[in-house]
Formats: sequence, structure tokens, C-alpha cells
Amino acid sequence: MRQGAIVAGLDLGSTKTCAVIAEASGDRKTPRAKILGVGISRSSGVRRGVVRDIEETTNSIVEAMRDAELMAGVKIGSVYCGIAGDHVRASSSEGVAAVRVSEITRADVSRAHEPALAISQGNDRELLHHIPQGYKVDAQDGINDPVGMTGLRLEVDMYLITVQSTAAQNLRRAVERAGFRVGNMVLESLAAESAVLTDEEKELGCVLVEVGGGSTDIAVFKDGKVRHLSTIPYAGLHVTSDIVQAFGVTQADAETLKKEWGYAYLPLVSSDQMVVLPGTPGQGAREAKRELLVHVIQERLDEIFQVVTQKISESEFSGRLPAGVILTGGVAHTPGIVELAREVFAMPVRVGTPSQRINGLVESVNAPQYAVSVGLALHAARAQADALSGSNGLGRTFGLVKRWLQDFF
Repeated sequence: MRQGAIVAGLDLGSTKTCAVIAEASGDRKTPRAKILGVGISRSSGVRRGVVRDIEETTNSIVEAMRDAELMAGVKIGSVYCGIAGDHVRASSSEGVAAVRVSEITRADVSRAHEPALAISQGNDRELLHHIPQGYKVDAQDGINDPVGMTGLRLEVDMYLITVQSTAAQNLRRAVERAGFRVGNMVLESLAAESAVLTDEEKELGCVLVEVGGGSTDIAVFKDGKVRHLSTIPYAGLHVTSDIVQAFGVTQADAETLKKEWGYAYLPLVSSDQMVVLPGTPGQGAREAKRELLVHVIQERLDEIFQVVTQKISESEFSGRLPAGVILTGGVAHTPGIVELAREVFAMPVRVGTPSQRINGLVESVNAPQYAVSVGLALHAARAQADALSGSNGLGRTFGLVKRWLQDFF
């Protein structure tokens, strides 16, 4: 793909809005993004993936995009927007088609997809992604790409991801009120995996755990595909609330304590270190052992990871994920979180920061909180590659196939 296509990713979280502007290159198999600008703003308008305050959300988008545009020196018209939350649903569907000639073509694959996509999702659901999990040719399974093979009957196992229609509509409305168009919506877990997971990890089997502000999203990958999705309603804001209750401080002061003194693993903290607590004139100066603060943080994160472990065990891939756990989201930046996670999951653990197929101002996004926004820019780069491939002489044919195979095929 030629250089010069400008794309943007917008991550609307429960505590912050992140915007990334990039120059797209590469092709749809290996899209690349040169980071040009980054913007971040505080936000409280979204909770667990659902807009609760349109005006607050709009204002945070305006602020984050303004900063990103100033850094990049460009103006943006459309953005790729992330979506997540416990309203996300995943299900499997099957499709079948008779092969018209002995050799299977892309057209045969498209016809096999049609019945898999024809299932009604209901008036309150919107289809977000359709991802082929595998194919069968004359009952022989385990096939990733059947094109060029010989057979009479082609079957597909499709993974359908849907979201609540009103949740998607309100996200679009907030973005549009901020002066931008939504080019597409992408599940945040799938956006993050584009930025932080290696092909080897996805092939071997791994779990992406995005610990955000309002919820924790879990995505299991195996044989190069997403295989299981789940969300739990516990995340960083719950850690903050625990600190508020334990020390009698405000929400803002609890956030400060968490960021400046917080650790996720008690054995890494000195037993004699003290923390000065914010107070009012009536309270006077107060101190507390840092161990107590870390204990509060560790207990909540341990609980979150225990629930994640339970969700993983509910999938058929428990015990089959040798690449381990990759942590993203703002909470993944907490010191000691890898040590705690290794103890809970009994698997390899690393923190995922954007590193796949990016260049430019890489240091500006070198933190797990940018995984989704960078991944969204990469998805937009893939779409740009699709648009260019559709502009040549075979554009109409490839354009039809693209609609069926747009997700990770």
C-alpha cells in the first residue's frame, strides 16, 4: 500500500479517552502504522463500555483528538472506535455450500459464509465481527484456507461477535457530536491483540487480559484465531474505591496514592516504609504503612485474576495456552502486577505494550494503556489496504469477498 493514508484510533474508556493518529502503510496481511500524534484526556462519561453521559464523553473526545491532531499536524475526519463491555456477546454459527466446480474458489467460500451470517441477532443486537474458525471439505476438518482444494461440500464454523445496538449508537453519537465520523467499530480486545500479541503467541495459545477502569476483558487465542471472549465487571475503579474505603480519602486522592505508591505484590515492598495520606485541616497530618496500601491493591487484583482464571477454565482451552497471559490496559502498568499474575495464573505472564508493526513516535505509546488505540489505528490501516486493492481492475470481485473475509482471514 502506498504511503500517506492518515488514520486514527479512538479508545473510549471509563477513566480516559486515548486517541492515536498514524500514517498507514503495508497491506491487509501486514498493516503498519507510523505513529504521528497521541492525545489523552480524562473521562467519566463511559462506564463498562456504555455511554452514561454524552456531553462528558464528547468533551473528552474533543480534547484527546485536539491534542493528537496538534502533535501530528493534521486534521482528521473519521476515526476507528473501540467498543467493549458486558453487552458484548459471542456465538458460533455454521454454514455450508456445494462446490460448483471441483476446485474451491473464493466465491464458494463466500457462499458457505452466507447461511452462517443469516442468523437473526434480534432488533437490539448489532453484528460487529464475523471470524471464520475453520473449514471442512467433504467432512475433513482442520482447514484454514480451502481455496484451491478439491471437494464437493464446503463447511465453515463462524464466530459471531455482536454488541447492544443502543450502546453502539450512543458511542457513534458522541463521536459525531465531537465532529468526527466513525469509520468502523472494533472490539477492544481484537484491537489490542493487533498491537501487542505476536503471531507465535496467538498460534501457540494465549490469553489477552485487558484490565481497564470499569471492566476487565478476556480474549483467548489459539491456532491464530480468537476462540473465547468474556468480560467481568471489576477493574481499576474498584481498586480505587477500596483505597477510598480503607483510608478515608477522596476518589482523586485515592487515584494519586495508587499511582505514586501503589504496588500489586506485597513481597516487593519494604515493611518499614510509610505513606503520607492526604487530609483535611480537621484531620491534620496522617501516615499509614505502605504495606497496608499495597495489601488493599493486591487483594482486589488477586480477586480479579481469580475470576479471570475461572472464565478461562470455562473455555475448552484451559490448560492449552502455553504462551500464557498478556496484560494490557492502564492497570497493567502497576508495578508488581506480573509477579502477582504469575502466582495466580500459574502461567507465563508479560505486560503487553504496543510493539507490533508500528514505527514513528513509538515512545509516545510505550504503555499498556495505548494498546487499544494503537490497535485501532492498525485496523484502520488494514481497511485502507482493502480500499486500495478494491480500486484496481479486480476491485468488484475482491470487494465482495472482502465483506465476508474482513476479519483475520
